Amino acid sequence: MNSELKSFAKIFITGCLWGSIGLFVKLMEDRGSSPSYTSFLRLLFGALFLAVLTLIFDGPKAFRIGRKTLLSCVLLGVVCQGIFNILYSTSVSMNGMSVGSVLLYSAPIFTSVASVLLFREKLNSLKWIALLLNVAGCTLTATGGDFSASSIAPVGILVGVGAGFTYGMTAVIGKIAMREEASPFAVATYNLLFGCVFIAIARRPWRTVGQPFNARLLLFGLLFGLIATALAYAFYFSGLSKISQASKVPVVASVEPVIATVIGAAVFSERVTAVKIVGIGLVLLSILMFSGKTENNKRK
Repeated sequence: MNSELKSFAKIFITGCLWGSIGLFVKLMEDRGSSPSYTSFLRLLFGALFLAVLTLIFDGPKAFRIGRKTLLSCVLLGVVCQGIFNILYSTSVSMNGMSVGSVLLYSAPIFTSVASVLLFREKLNSLKWIALLLNVAGCTLTATGGDFSASSIAPVGILVGVGAGFTYGMTAVIGKIAMREEASPFAVATYNLLFGCVFIAIARRPWRTVGQPFNARLLLFGLLFGLIATALAYAFYFSGLSKISQASKVPVVASVEPVIATVIGAAVFSERVTAVKIVGIGLVLLSILMFSGKTENNKRK
């Protein structure tokens, strides 16, 4: 397996880990957490775990990064963590979970456009077909084709598209951050740390819950920070550093709604309809189209 395919495997693992986000959000919500406090604990514990991983694997010197990389980390934290979490939670509140999820999965389109402008990537017909299949698959997987319970407002759509844009910029800004051969663990640590600080200043999330130091709430926050955050971003930035085309990253990571659907069925007895199965198939097909193209390019 060549190095880029290994990197895509890491992004795929990231998507699988992100697929558990809904589980942790639900568990914390049931213990009285608010969206902003859940996001705050996730980023806080995730940053702490990643700081430890950085010290273990790369040593203290890894935290010394260049100014350009540091600026990229600030943008990652503020835009792709802080602003994204605020926009996405607002989108779900205004539009409902289904529409909020669909608008979020517009991210690959924004990543592709930004990659053309910044990295001069080429969008051929195969890539456009894969993108369309990916967006359609994510839509069907997230909604089951049912939008009837959602109340869609123009402002809500704008907020949801903003969430998709900020999420899509993770691969773009992250690609810039990794140009100086910085430690993936250090970049991930700074990313979460700056996001945590932004949410703390903008929302003061501990004031949005009745018992911010509830033991079970903190335990689930700790697990959220470890599994779906620290480990996920460790794989993400490690894989991103070896991928030539940033536009492919969010498509490969879009296995997330597939895993979320499986967890929903297994843990919460959610119904998996034929439409969702079709959506899962389209998502996996789009991922195979991208990884297959990478392999073919290596052979030429």
